[in-house]
Amino acid sequence: MSFEEEMEELESAEDFLQYFQLEYEPSVVHVNRLHILQRFHDYLQKAADEMPEDETVKRAVYSKLLLRAYQDFVESDAQTEKVFKVFSMGEPQTAFVSLGDIKT
Repeated sequence: MSFEEEMEELESAEDFLQYFQLEYEPSVVHVNRLHILQRFHDYLQKAADEMPEDETVKRAVYSKLLLRAYQDFVESDAQTEKVFKVFSMGEPQTAFVSLGDIKT
């Protein structure tokens, strides 16, 4: 099975961390799993143009980027890191709708 095929089989943050044999604190992953995976994806996108072809080297780069994504949430939290758009939005927006515009 190729590296890409192996990666396609992984589903959860825990799967990725175990695949790359990275030590992790389950409580950190439990609270931040989607944020870690999104940050990992973002790091991979930024590195895409310089990604090596050799699978062994590529695997090492992936492992390093996943560890970096995980560490971001060990040292910080989701609200501070603002991985998803909802965290980077400004104050809540309000809109006025007159009663005349509401139809039943």
